[in-house]
Amino acid sequence: MGSMPPLLFLFALGNLVVGSSAFLVSGLIGPIAADLGVGLPAAGQAMSVYALVTALAVPPLVALTARWPRRRALLLALALFLAGSVMCAAADSLGTLLAGRAVMGLGSMFTPLAAGIALVLVAPERRGQALSLVFLGMSLSYVVGVPLGAWIGLGWGWQAAVGTMAAAVALLWLAVAAGVPGALQAPAPGMRGLGAVLKRRDVSLVLLTTLLYFVAIFTVFSYIGPVLGALVALGGTGLSVTLALFGLSGVAGTLLGGWATDRFGAWRAMTVLLPTMGTAMLLLPLTEGRYPAMLAVLLVWGAAGFGMMAPQQSRLAQASPAQAPLLLSLNTSMLYLGTAFGAVVGGLAAGPLGVGRLSWAAAPFVALGLVLLWLGRPASGAPAAAGDRG
Repeated sequence: MGSMPPLLFLFALGNLVVGSSAFLVSGLIGPIAADLGVGLPAAGQAMSVYALVTALAVPPLVALTARWPRRRALLLALALFLAGSVMCAAADSLGTLLAGRAVMGLGSMFTPLAAGIALVLVAPERRGQALSLVFLGMSLSYVVGVPLGAWIGLGWGWQAAVGTMAAAVALLWLAVAAGVPGALQAPAPGMRGLGAVLKRRDVSLVLLTTLLYFVAIFTVFSYIGPVLGALVALGGTGLSVTLALFGLSGVAGTLLGGWATDRFGAWRAMTVLLPTMGTAMLLLPLTEGRYPAMLAVLLVWGAAGFGMMAPQQSRLAQASPAQAPLLLSLNTSMLYLGTAFGAVVGGLAAGPLGVGRLSWAAAPFVALGLVLLWLGRPASGAPAAAGDRG
């Protein structure tokens, strides 16, 4: 990561704050439900609303702000995210909470905007590392932000946790206002021509692959506490430590994915990472009663799963550099649609399979993703694109 533009480290910090704020509620659903007087499924819609708004509204918003100076677009994103966070912190009803989460979803366009800027700040052969650095903050949110938020929320109330993150967003807004040059520009794609790009086989296959592997991941991760508890008896501390280690494996995987993309090419990196994750998910139920084996498999799963972010985004950037920011926002949409759909699949499969074997329900999605990956292989004899050589 040496000699990377300093702005990328600011964007990594931004994704740490955004990711922590976005996923914070997953650890506080119980207190939120009790305080607002609703059931757990209703409180759980706070995550679903955020995911759906991010998936459906962010790409058009990225297109609408495409010709703005990048600092102005980033500041709008963070202002929306801050407004939504404040609404959530002050919420005294489920409706207000969900409205705030929807506004936060609009503000999550910060992430694809930052990724689009990262692509123009480095040479093509370093795009994988640049993207992995920007998304390192999102990986760290599972290790730092979410556990810290849960600790604050369980000790001083969930509003205190959300309010603390809102304060962090406000500080981030100031940092971006001071640190991003006002004249900074990046590719400015509008909606024109997007339909033609999406009809391209190489683009649609990448987006569908992202959707499928996130369905696979969140079929299990949406219920990760009960899943691990069904395999090995874990107390609260044991579960927290295990999840923190899983998050650390994701950080390592994020960096590994960026390096592998630049060293071997995006498609080749995916041909290792995706089947590795699938194999780990198949093995996970077989580790029942053996914590060291379970942890080892879980760490491999985390590294491979997080590692696929950089190569997937590099594949999209290579396919249509002019439309890269918008395509990256669509990739984020696939991520969140996969998150929402994976939770549904896991809920339906838990009864017939048992919670401890949920990862087997994810296997068909990984298999289909591998088929799409093979169909999207680079043409034999075609000139190697930057970032897909080796």
